[in-house]
Amino acid sequence: MPQIHIDCQGLPCPQPVLKCKNTIEEQSPDIFSITVDNEAAKENVSRFASTQGYEVATEDVNNEYLITMTKNNDKTAECQACEVMNTAQLAQIGDQKTLVFLASDVIGSGDDELGAKLMQNFLLTLNELGEELWRIIMLNGAVKLAVPGNPAMETIKKLEDTGVSILVCGTCLEHFGLTGKNGVGQVTNMLDVVTSFQLASKTIRV
Repeated sequence: MPQIHIDCQGLPCPQPVLKCKNTIEEQSPDIFSITVDNEAAKENVSRFASTQGYEVATEDVNNEYLITMTKNNDKTAECQACEVMNTAQLAQIGDQKTLVFLASDVIGSGDDELGAKLMQNFLLTLNELGEELWRIIMLNGAVKLAVPGNPAMETIKKLEDTGVSILVCGTCLEHFGLTGKNGVGQVTNMLDVVTSFQLASKTIRV
């Protein structure tokens, strides 16, 4: 096992990712490992480490995940170039970065069948925002919208194909037994959610 090891068992989202982030920023290790005890944490830590230029290897040990991260200097340079590009793209968008925050798979209360229809109509109408639409985040029951079989998934996929960023809460997928079943979007964590609110110039909450 690498000399630097972080035990994140039992820690809720986004603490495993934050511990990974702090380790990289403070020590910049060539190799280190993290132990987590759920699928969502494994996906979030692995994805974050990859964006920081690390090769990721995962081992399932007694229903726990040992994640080993090894720095790849070529990949680090590539990630830094992507980061510069993304920053430039955001600057071009200027003050027109609209974030749509969904916390349910229906709109309103009273009748869920009606609420599902309203949500579908809402998602279809988001096209009217044009290039201003930057990102859609799905938390809690809204993650069900990203699963095959839900009529809204194809609508969201079309938005993603136009360049809209789609983030789906990994902890929420796990809670509903949907881990690995999302057909659209990138599995995310609360750190990404908070950062998205910080970057957005306007937020629509449904």
